This record gives sequence, C-alpha cells and structure tokens, in this order.
Amino acid sequence: MQQSLLKVLDLQDFIDKLTALFARPKDFLLTGDRHLIFHYIEELDGLNFHAPSAVKNLDSALQILKKFGTLKLYEIFEFVKILRYFLYLKNQKEMQNTLHFSKYLQKIQIPAPILEICSYFHAHLQIKEGIFEELDSLEQSLKRQKKNMQQSLELLLQSAKIRPYLADTQIHFINQTQTLLLKPGFQHVLKGVVLQRSQNGYFYLLPDEIKAIYQKIQEIENLIEQTLYEICKKICITFNKHLSFLQFLNKEFDKIDHIQARIFFAKQYNLQFILPQYKDSQIILRDFAHPILTNPKHIQLDFNKQLLLITGVNAGGKTMLLKSILSAVFLAKHLIPFKINASHSKIPHFKNIFAIISDPQNSKNDISTFAGRMLDFSHILQEKEMILGIDEIELGTDADEAASLYKALLENLLQKGAKIIVTTHHKRLAAMMANDARIELCAAIYDEARQKPTFEFLHGSIGKSYAFETARRYKIPLNLIEEAQKNYGEDKEKLNILIEKSAQLEITLQQKIKECQAKILLYEKKEQALEDLKEEQKNAYAREKSKLENIYNQALKALKLELKEKQSQDIHRSINHANKILAQQKSIKQETPKTKAFTIHQRVKYKQAKGQILSLLKDRALIELDEGMRLKVPLALLKPLGKEPPELKTKTKIPLPKSGNVHLDLHGMRAEEAIERLDQFLSDCLLLGFDEILVYHGIGTGVLAKVVRDFLSTHPKVLHFEDAPTRLGGLGAKIIKL
Repeated sequence: MQQSLLKVLDLQDFIDKLTALFARPKDFLLTGDRHLIFHYIEELDGLNFHAPSAVKNLDSALQILKKFGTLKLYEIFEFVKILRYFLYLKNQKEMQNTLHFSKYLQKIQIPAPILEICSYFHAHLQIKEGIFEELDSLEQSLKRQKKNMQQSLELLLQSAKIRPYLADTQIHFINQTQTLLLKPGFQHVLKGVVLQRSQNGYFYLLPDEIKAIYQKIQEIENLIEQTLYEICKKICITFNKHLSFLQFLNKEFDKIDHIQARIFFAKQYNLQFILPQYKDSQIILRDFAHPILTNPKHIQLDFNKQLLLITGVNAGGKTMLLKSILSAVFLAKHLIPFKINASHSKIPHFKNIFAIISDPQNSKNDISTFAGRMLDFSHILQEKEMILGIDEIELGTDADEAASLYKALLENLLQKGAKIIVTTHHKRLAAMMANDARIELCAAIYDEARQKPTFEFLHGSIGKSYAFETARRYKIPLNLIEEAQKNYGEDKEKLNILIEKSAQLEITLQQKIKECQAKILLYEKKEQALEDLKEEQKNAYAREKSKLENIYNQALKALKLELKEKQSQDIHRSINHANKILAQQKSIKQETPKTKAFTIHQRVKYKQAKGQILSLLKDRALIELDEGMRLKVPLALLKPLGKEPPELKTKTKIPLPKSGNVHLDLHGMRAEEAIERLDQFLSDCLLLGFDEILVYHGIGTGVLAKVVRDFLSTHPKVLHFEDAPTRLGGLGAKIIKL
C-alpha cells in the first residue's frame, strides 16, 4: 500500500535518498511515539555528532543465539558496533544536556559482561592483544613462519646454484602459493613440486623447504580457527544470558538509525520537519515545494474546509497541487523532512491516505477505467479518518451521470469527516457542489497575454479549462480549432467567457489588495523610521549633553584644585550658584523601564534589524527578521515596534565574555543556526578587543559558505575578510578583520 502511494505521489526517488542514509536496510516507516521522537529530532538537530557505520541485519544472528548456537566472529562484531555507537552517544556531553534524549539514553543500561566483550575488539574486526594468551601465542608463531618463508625465498633467489635456472627474480603467486619461475634442468639443484607451467615452457616450482613452511602455517591457521571458535562460543554464552537486552538494543538501534538519517537528510538538502496536528483538520502550506520538481513555484495554501474542488486550465498544475497536498500530509505523518516554511504551516494527522490518480484500466485484469475507480471507491467507503485525493474525477464515463454519482459519493465521505481534494474539468459537478458550505473552490490561472498557464491558483472561483487555447499551444491546426468552437455552441462559449471574466476580475481585485497592503506596509515602515530618527536625535542630544557636563565637571575640579588654599567665600558662593544652575537644567530623572510583555506575531526590533516574534520561551524568543533570517535572542535585547510611546533608556554595562576564542567552527550547522552563532561570536570578539579572527565553514555544497560570505559583507564591524591560507582551511575558512 505504501509503495503504491509513493509511486502515485512521485515520492519514490525522494524516499530512496533518505533510506540511503540508513546504517542498514529497512523500511522508511517510523514506529513509536511521534511526539517524543519529534522532540528527539529537535534536540539532536542542533548538535554535532556522526552517523553510525554500516551494520548488517541481525535478525538471523539473534535466532541463532536463541537456539544456543555459536556466531561467527564478524557477526559478533556487528553487535559490538551497535553497542559502541550507543556508548558514543551516552558519552557525548552535548547529549547529556538535552531534555528528552538524555532521559532516553539513561534508560539504556549496558550490562558489564557485554561492555567487557566490547573491549575485546579494535576499531575493526580484530581482537586486541593481551586478552587471550593462546591466541596471541599462535598469532606470533604465524608471523614468525611467514617471516621465515620470506627469508627462505630470498636466500633461494640469491643462491649461485639456482641462478642459472631462474627465468626471473620475482616471486609468483600460483593458487595463492608463492613459487619460483625456473628453466628446465632445475631438478639437478633444487627439489620441489611443479604447480604449473608457463607459456614459454618454464616451471612454477614450490620448493620443498617452502612447502614445509606452508604446512606449518596451515597447521597454525587451523589452530587459530579452533581458538577463535572457542572464543566465539564463550562470547555467545554471555550473549545468550543477555539475549533480551540484545533484542531490545537491536530494535532501539533501528529507531536511532531512523532519527539520525532524517536529521542528516534535512541538513544535506536544507529541509524542515513539521509535527502533524491531531486535533485540527486545517491544512496550511507556506513555501511548500514537491520534492520531484527541480525549479518549483512554492505553494501557498489555506485549506480550511472539508473538500477542495480544483478546476481550471489544462496542464496548469492541478494534479501537482493535489499530489503536493497529499505528499505534505504523508511526509509529515512519517516525520520525513521536506521543503516548507514549518513555522507558518500546519498539517493534520490522518490515519489513512488515499490517492485515485492513475488510470486503473488494465486489459490483463479485464477492468475498465470507470470500473477500476468504482472498485477503489468501494474499498475507500469502508474507511474512516482519511484524506482522499481524486484526479480527473469525471474520467471514464458519461459526464452528466458521473456528476450525479460522484456528488452522492463525495457527500457520503464528507458526512464521515473525510478530507478530500478533487480536480475536474466538469463544470456541472462544480456547479452542483459550489453552494455547499463544506467545499472550497480553487481555479488554475491562465495568462491570456502569454497564452500559457501561470501555475498559480485563484481561491473561491471556478476555472475555465482553456481546451481550445491548449490545443492551439500544442500546434493543432487553426481550422480544426475554429470548427470545434462552432460545434461547441454559442451558449457554452458565453458561459466560459463569463467564467473567464469572473476569474480576471478576481485576479485584478487580489492584485489591488496586494498593492494596498504594500502601501500600508511602506507607510508603517516610514512611520517607524521617523520614530527611529527621533530616538536617534534624542540619544545624540543626551550624548552631547553628557559630554558638556563632563567638560564642566573637569573645569570645576581644576578650579577647586587651583583655589583650594584660598578659602574664598565669594568663590564658593559662585560655585554653589553654578551648581544650582546646572541642577535646574538637568532633565527629569529617568525611571527604571518596566518589563514589557511580548506576544507572538508582535513586531520587534533587535539591534539594527526589525522582525516578528514567532514563539516565546522563558526568557528568550524566536524571531524572524524582515530579511527572512530566524534568530533565538534574549527578551531583554528586544524592543517593541509600533505606536507604543518611547521609553527612556537606562545606562547598562555590558559584561565581557568570561572566555574567548579567536576561531569558530560552523561545520554541520544549518544556515539559520550558523548565522546566529557567527553573530554572537563577532559580538564577543569585539567586546574582547580582537582585531583578527578565523571562521571555519567548510566547502560542501557551498550553501553555508555563501551564507557566511553574505552575512560578513553586510556586517557593520567587519573591515575585511578573505579565504584562509591552505594550512588554516583554505576555501573552507575565512580570516576576518574587525
């Protein structure tokens, strides 16, 4: 069922890219508490950790252990790799600081005997020395015999008796055995076994001396195999005692594998996660792009009602809109990241996802298009908690009969609470259902001037199919199109013209609304700019006043020092008079500013940038700047924008950072996180007085390097930056002068 849905929604290649990041082959479907797993993903997404190495499937190995069998050494090492990856995660300090994932890791307690087995192995499939004495002794003997064999071969090659019979001075491997290539007559000076003859009539000889060494090596290797078997047997006895733990760990590794693959997949392709909602059926998509499209137009959709009826121009993107909605629901359901503005989008959870898109007609199965669709509907009518997509709903039978039939079927599904998306060119069905309050209308837009679809959609309207225009675009002869228009009928053509004019009027209205909104936004920005100018002038006045006061105080101090011994009452009287004048000119004492309460979506100012609050935490807020960048900043650094009365500022002392580095590593970070870290790093360096620093961003796809370059180009305190020398990172790093 899932595979057929992936094929229909054009998601197979996208899912294949995800599964390629798994440590071992498995289904992409994720099981377990999705809310908790989503928290794990959120916490791990901001941390630096490496993916697990490739691991083989251990189901058969667990069955062997269950039957008290003995595993091979490489099968045991597969368990060791899983155990070591969990130990790696548990020892990561950043993991220990997470809220949910640290609790998950704490629940996994590895038994001491299992930990001891992990210590037997090197990083690769090799047992460490000093653990099993018998094995170490055999390994040393094997090395000695191999060394003896090499020395014997070298002595033979250097022997004066054999030299006349040598075809060359090389050692030849025949059947994995080292031999000498000799000329005829060698038997008078050297005894051995001929393994093969060359094309030139020479002999590949295994000397008796070397043969004896090979026999010893084979005996030692057999003893090593027996010893390894006994070691494996001993390890498997321990494994069998902790079989339940190994089964649990094998299952949990698959969960971790799902999580890490999704995180690295999101980082690699700059994708976002979204958690499906269980209580709300509203679908809101912002900046969504279907994975199959290489140069997509981002979808902006508000689907609030139960049924979305999509009409309009042929080849105008109706089917792709249907697939996009179902794909977004499918990917969000399985916590697979995709291209979307997650903070402004909302996707509900559906137990069942159905798509009737392809033509089910099949001669082999003896079923027609319409009969196949009716068969699909017969199964779907039994289901609940679903979202259903139907492409070209009138396909395969009489349009008028289909309109009445599908109206009844759709109303039945609506009564069961189903969410439905339908594409159609049949105006009768659209007209019959247009007055239903549970239905939204949507039309694909056609550009009359360019005679091409725009791949955009107009909500609340029925669209014209533009069949004749599409035929003209695909080079159908004009005389045939004109004849078809005559046959179509004048009344129907007038109806199409009315639909077209209605759509054009709606488009014009939407454009005017956008223009008005743009003017309002421009006015608000100018108003805010004026407020900023007032505040800047006020600050300049305060600075100038403070400067003059300092000059006055310094002059007064100098005067007191000069006249300290004169004790003149007139002078003191004049000084007191000057102090009274100064006191009269002082501004009203500033009150301590009140702590402001911020709300979500409130316009705020952070440093020199302006933006909007997306979410609020205890003492921090996630804001989106007008330039599109998102930052997590303390509430104390935010200033509200709008028509609120300006508050007087108190002087604050910025504490210096406790420690500072002259370099920053941004490897593995997403663009938003990297900019936030870089901005904080530059601020700390400026406070500490550093004038030259180094930032590593890596090369990769070039996205992070471009983001860093663009940010540094606009930073007011950056004097100059350039690529680092090769020894300091080359093109993957920047040297910045402040």
